[in-house]
Amino acid sequence: MNSRWLSRKYLTERFGLSAEAGLPLGIRLFLLLMVLVITIMLGVIAILIITGIFTAGLSESETLVESELNHTAAKISSNYGELSVQAIEFARQLSQSIEKTSQQLGVPLSQLEEHPHQLDKIIAAQFDLTYLTLQKSKSSGIFFILDATVNPQLKEAEHSKAGLYLKNMEPNVISASAPNIIVLRGFPSIGRSNSLPLDAQWKMEFDTRQAPYYHRPMEAARLHKDLPLSRLYYWTPALALPGTNSEVMICSVPLIDSQGNVFGVCGMDVSAMFFKLSYMPHQTTYNRLFCLLAPQSGSTLNLNQALVSGSYSVRNLVSDNSPLNISKNKRSFYTYRQNNNCSFWGLHTPVRLYPEGSAFAAEKWIAAVLIPEEDLVASVARLNVMLISLLSILVLLGIAAALIISQRFLKPISQGLAIIQSDNLSGAPPTKIPEIDNLINYLATRNRELYEGAREKNLSFSLLDEFVQNTAKLSPSERAVYDLYAKGNTAKEIAEILCLSINTIKTHTKHIYAKLNITSREELLLYVNLLDEINKDLPAAPASEDSSRE
Repeated sequence: MNSRWLSRKYLTERFGLSAEAGLPLGIRLFLLLMVLVITIMLGVIAILIITGIFTAGLSESETLVESELNHTAAKISSNYGELSVQAIEFARQLSQSIEKTSQQLGVPLSQLEEHPHQLDKIIAAQFDLTYLTLQKSKSSGIFFILDATVNPQLKEAEHSKAGLYLKNMEPNVISASAPNIIVLRGFPSIGRSNSLPLDAQWKMEFDTRQAPYYHRPMEAARLHKDLPLSRLYYWTPALALPGTNSEVMICSVPLIDSQGNVFGVCGMDVSAMFFKLSYMPHQTTYNRLFCLLAPQSGSTLNLNQALVSGSYSVRNLVSDNSPLNISKNKRSFYTYRQNNNCSFWGLHTPVRLYPEGSAFAAEKWIAAVLIPEEDLVASVARLNVMLISLLSILVLLGIAAALIISQRFLKPISQGLAIIQSDNLSGAPPTKIPEIDNLINYLATRNRELYEGAREKNLSFSLLDEFVQNTAKLSPSERAVYDLYAKGNTAKEIAEILCLSINTIKTHTKHIYAKLNITSREELLLYVNLLDEINKDLPAAPASEDSSRE
């Protein structure tokens, strides 16, 4: 019995190992870790699909749009409410001022049409109040229109009304010390006397043929005489001022004297440029995201009646003037589609421009934040590609980790198996794996027991003599290896001492075992120790080939 045979038998019985071909332990462990990595990744992907993380871009976009909408709607509600209050107060002060001026001139307000030659004085007297109110207000223009014309003899004079319209050409600098104010409508003498230029599209009187801001407040005031001014103001949809290319929303309030006579309107405007500068989206994710304020008409939205704020021209995307049809998506987003051509995704919310009991309370307005559909789809696709790429990187990292872990895990096991296959079990360093170290200790103990048992046996001198005689059969090279074994060296140490390869030493060792009729280094050392105990010497080593030739 020897240690090599014992090791193989023990491993076969204890661990079920065999000499039959099969997958190495390293590959088995690597495959096990790979299965674990792939299972975890598949689980992560399933969780991402179930929880909707693969549409995270869409969810994040909803959150972004909702936040932008809440901010814009709150700001619009506050600013438009403040502007409505300023327009109402301007109407009160202006009505009193005009009535006072008319009385001084001896012109009853109910008979303004009969005194056209006095209109320039009445209007000029209101310049300071109008100019000061414009400077204090958050608007891009201010006006008032009297129900009278300078020349009643003109054709279609009933559609031409006298008044004053001042425009602030730099509404983003309302608080500037020297705003750029011009005269859009009114007597040119007013501009000259106040050092204000006339607009390039200036006209002396207002054309009221397509002017809801003029007719509707006056009609409401005459119809609802019991309502205060705070319930009679009117916000127009976005429109182009007649005779100009200026797009505005106008808040107009009727002018009523102390006798209850309606003699005109006044108000303030919010230009398309002022709206764009005031409500520019804060986010930077979508370049073509835009905000708008529009009247609500059932399930449609008309961009031609809306003021829009964005970093590009929305009109460039819209194919025609048809309204956008609003429909609800499966998720939070709404779809705003125009004749199945141009499509937007977004959200909208009601905005109250009128208080309860107002003459125009039935008119509903909405603030909306929209994104072109192709921009949103492209953004979600990019996020999903990035997510899939990150998952792929994680899989590759998992494979690399599995390879490294399997190699590091198997290294001490491989070292332990090499020790078991070696001839030096007693002096082997620990592998720090309890099972392997226990096996090595067991084999070392077993070898010592075999050795002691052999010593206790009464080995005959004939066996020792036979062993001594067999040593004479060793070649000089084999005898040199034998002598080093007898001194307690291992095969590796002998290879280093003789400067030979380990394979050469193993070949010599095989020949030594065959010639001496032994099977292991332990058995060889046993005979060496017994010869030392009886003080029996081996015959001299044969001369090398070089010595014999000499």
